[in-house]
Parts: sequence; structure tokens; C-alpha cells
Amino acid sequence: MKKKAYNGLFYTLKGYSLSWLPKDIFSGIIIAAVSIPISMGYAEVSGLPPVYGLYGSLLPILFYAAVTKSRQFIFGVDATPAALTGATLASMGIASGSPEAMAFVPVMALFTGLWLWFFYFLRAGKIVDFISTPVMGGFISGIGIEIILMQIPKLLGGKPATGEAPELFLHILETAKEINWVSFALGGISFVIIMAAMKLISKFPMPIVVMLLGAAVSAFLPLEEWGVALLAHVDPGLPALHLPDLFHADLSHALGRSLMVAAVVMAETLLASSDFALKNGYKLDDNREILACSIGNLASAFTGSCPVNGSISRTSMNDQYGGRTQAVSITASAAMVLLLLFGTGFIEYLPVPVLTAIVLSALTKVVEVHLAVRLWKVRKRDFFIFIAAMLGVLFMGTIYGVVIGVMLSFITVILEFVVEASDPPRTFLGHVPGRQGIYSMRREKEAVPFEEAVLYRFSERLFFANVKIFQQDIENSLTEKTKAVIVDATGINSVDITAADRIELLVANLEKSGIAFYLVETKEELDEEMKLMGIRRLWESGRVLPTLEDALEAAGIRTDIPSDACNPDGEEV
Repeated sequence: MKKKAYNGLFYTLKGYSLSWLPKDIFSGIIIAAVSIPISMGYAEVSGLPPVYGLYGSLLPILFYAAVTKSRQFIFGVDATPAALTGATLASMGIASGSPEAMAFVPVMALFTGLWLWFFYFLRAGKIVDFISTPVMGGFISGIGIEIILMQIPKLLGGKPATGEAPELFLHILETAKEINWVSFALGGISFVIIMAAMKLISKFPMPIVVMLLGAAVSAFLPLEEWGVALLAHVDPGLPALHLPDLFHADLSHALGRSLMVAAVVMAETLLASSDFALKNGYKLDDNREILACSIGNLASAFTGSCPVNGSISRTSMNDQYGGRTQAVSITASAAMVLLLLFGTGFIEYLPVPVLTAIVLSALTKVVEVHLAVRLWKVRKRDFFIFIAAMLGVLFMGTIYGVVIGVMLSFITVILEFVVEASDPPRTFLGHVPGRQGIYSMRREKEAVPFEEAVLYRFSERLFFANVKIFQQDIENSLTEKTKAVIVDATGINSVDITAADRIELLVANLEKSGIAFYLVETKEELDEEMKLMGIRRLWESGRVLPTLEDALEAAGIRTDIPSDACNPDGEEV
């Protein structure tokens, strides 16, 4: 009896090996450390006080870890849902950090979780099946570049911006006019050190060392007096759990905008988690990932935080440091508890440009330059699809980026369909003088056609888009000596009504010219299909036969070919 697969909570911990524990714990501590600046910054973008970013990196990441089948993906407060939430507040005239914002944002997280639950029941995860590798790579790269552009102003001593690429570039240029050179030096040196360590000593925890050095510099030098931003003060303590205030929120805005956020969370998380799963050789259940996202957002709502999402930058860092399971997320959540209880004083010493350099170093692996180079060398059409998906995210936003990605995938399918339809696999069959057997004239260069018969193999479904090619191939091969046309139907699995009607006309025209038409090696399903479509006279007149030799004999064409001269695939023997 086959053993039932385990599908319970904390799936990735099943069969856990203690040899994985050191790397999982180490990676979890790094994730918690880099989550401090990222989460606090994006909480502010969403309209909440910075500390709520830490709250959003506590229970949501733990609940996600309990449900997901992704071994590496990290959940938490992230750029896109935070930006969409902040934009919603702005459109409603609600001031960031106000009591109204603190009441409305958790309602957005609640409805985002409920929409994702609805998507789960609809099994909407199937959307990822229609996303090709070039589209997925372009989409992920676009998000990576967008987050990099958001972070660069923090290196220059400014504040991060939101929006699409043009707005982000303009904000970088404006910030560069008032650059803080101390901030830029701290961030730049930190980035260079981390990138060098990634090349030379890739397993060494350089981000943590750089972060500790940054705190030490902050303790001994007057960085604030020099205009270098430090992380904000955080009061110690864990978040209180409470139900979001539905009675004082604008539910129509919350429902509509949270649907948009939920769609983005689903698309970004599924695309990115599938990408990491493919690279590292494990399988996902897309529908279960939607459920994990839903539960993570519900947990965020009950802690008063904002909508949350899978984080590409933190997942990339987890991948870099060898995290094997969601024990990484459990460790990160536990580390955040300890930080909130006992380490909030340390947060105030962390320079923003140093932490930004850590984030940027992780994002360099998200932009899939290697895939773009490979596509350019192998298939330029896929390269341009990659670029289009990336630019769609950068210049039109994540939502339109998803739509463009799906459209490009469907266009790819249509292009493949058109290419296959315009050049289906087919060949004429002939004989080699002095040798026995029937040979593919495409493969065997010495093969010549039979003088009185056209032997033709078509190895594709016959339908409206390729039946004209079928007809033209046969008609163009006819000579004054042709007595019979014999079609090897081994590779024809089905036929549509257009093709059936065209074949019937072809047979009638051939008979008018005194040329017999035969079908051989037909499958039972094809026989039934063609009879249902009205082409019965081929069977009634004995023109459907088992083998090529039978058809040649029925047509009265002399040949010395033995009955076993052609193998079942119709290739030369």
C-alpha cells in the first residue's frame, strides 16, 4: 500500500536533518537583522509607525512558515503592498501615521487575507502555469531593479521613494543634488566589502559583521550631527492582538484596493517562489502557497500591521547563506521576539546607509542578468519577451507587469502554434537504388521517390491551420506517371472538420485525374473521428490499409520491398 504523503503544518520540517540546523539558524538571524530596516521603512511607506514593520515580521512570517511548502521563501513586510497601501491612504486624504491610518491599514491587511482565501478556493494558482521562464525572469528582475531604485536614495542620505521607474529615477537625481557624502561613503564602503566577501569568502557572514561595525561607528562618532540617518527609536514589548476596526473604516475603498493588493501578493509570491523552487530542485503546490499568503496577511491584520508579501530580497539572502527549510523563518521570528523584548535600544545605533547596502547586495542576485545573456545567445525572441516583462514592471507597475507577463506568455504559445502550424513535421518516403526498404527522403539523402506513387508521411494533428500545407505538398509532388498517393498516418492523432472537408475534396480531385488515394497505419481513434465527419468512402472503397506495402500492392505498383521493410515509426530500417 502506497504511503500517504504528508501535507500537514510545517511541511518543510518533515524528515529534518540536524546537519541543516546551523545554516538554518544562521540564515534566520541574518534575515531577522536585515528585516529591521526593511520592515520599518516599508511600514512607514504603508502609513504606519516604523515599529509596526517589526510587528509584521513576527507572526506573519511564522504562520506562513507553518503552511507553505516552499523551503526557502521568506514572508514579511515588503515594498509593493506597502506602496499600494500608502497610495490608498493618500487618495483618501488620510495622513500617514495618523490614528485614521493606524485604523485603516490593518483593515486593508484583513481584506487582503480574505481575498487571498477566496483565490485559494478558486484555485487561482493555475495562473503560474501560463508564465514562461523568460516572462518569469523578466518579471522578477523588474521587481528587483525597482526595489534597488527605491533603496538608492537612502545611500545618498535621502528617503526612499515609491512609484514606477521614471519617478524613482527623478527622485534619485533630486536626492543626488543634496547628497550626504558621509552617508554615501558609509553605504558605499559597506556595499563594496559585502560584494567582495560574496566573491572571495561567500560563506562568511559579512552582512552581520558590517551591521555590527556600523553600530560601533554610530556609537563612537557623531553620525547624526553629520546628517547620517539612524533607525528610529522603538519601545520594547510585543504587539497586542486585536480585531481590525471594521466599523470606522471606509469598507468600499478597503475592499476594492485590497483586491488589487491581494492579486499582486499572489502573483509576486507565486512567481518568485516558483523561481527559487525551480533553481533548487523542489516542488510547490501553488494553491497552498496562496493559502499561506492568506494566513500570513490575516496574522498581520490582527497585530495591527500592513499587508505582507513574499520578499525576494530576503529570500535571495536566505538562498545565499544556505537556508534549507522554514526553520529559517521560525528562527527569524524568534529573533524578532527577543529583539522587541530586550534589544530595541540596539536599533537606534544602526545607520540606515549600512543596512541599505546589505539589502542592495542581496538584490544583485535577484536581477537575472545571466538569464538575459543566455536568452540573447540562444533565442532572441525570448530575450525580447524577457525585456518586455521587465520593462512592464518598471514603467507600468507590478499589476500591469503581471498582466503583461500573462499576455506575453499567451503570445508565446500562439507564436509557437503558428510556427508549428506553418512547418509541421512531414517527409516524403522513397527507396534507395540497390537497397531494400522504405526511407525518409529528408533523412536519407540517397533516397529517390517512387516513379508511380507518392508516399507521404505527415506527423502532426491535421487541422485548419496546416491542412493547406498537407494538400499543397501532395499536389506539388504529382507527375504524369503518378498512379497513387499513399499517406502514412502513423503520426496523425486527430483531424478537425476543416481538414476532413479538405481531404475529401483532395481525394475527389485526385480520382478525377485517375489517381488513387490511400491511408495507411491509421489509429483507431482517427478512423472513428474521420468516419463521424463523413469521410466513409475511403473505408467503403478499401482505401484504408494496414501497411505501405499493402497500399502499393493494391495500387498495382511493382516493388521488391519486403513486408517488414518499414519500422513502426516509419523511419528507415
